[in-house]
Amino acid sequence: MDIRETTIFIIKGKVQGVYYRVSIQRAAQKVGFNGYVKNLPNGDVEAGVYCKKENLEKFVKILKLGSSSSKVKRITRKKSELLLSKGFEIRS
Repeated sequence: MDIRETTIFIIKGKVQGVYYRVSIQRAAQKVGFNGYVKNLPNGDVEAGVYCKKENLEKFVKILKLGSSSSKVKRITRKKSELLLSKGFEIRS
């Protein structure tokens, strides 16, 4: 069974101004994830992904790894009804 769902993540830590979004986009595209990553006004980063449930932890690993200059302190997640199916983009 091919169950796919959209999950939205909020990433806290040193994640803005350190090439975090670009690193997430490149890694996600390499694996074939659909979704987005964007900076939030409060200094956090939001990422959304649409994938099979069994691939969700692969995406979390990408978020934790980030860029060489980033430092992820906490990641929270929630399910969403958004349909993200056109590649992986950086949003502003």
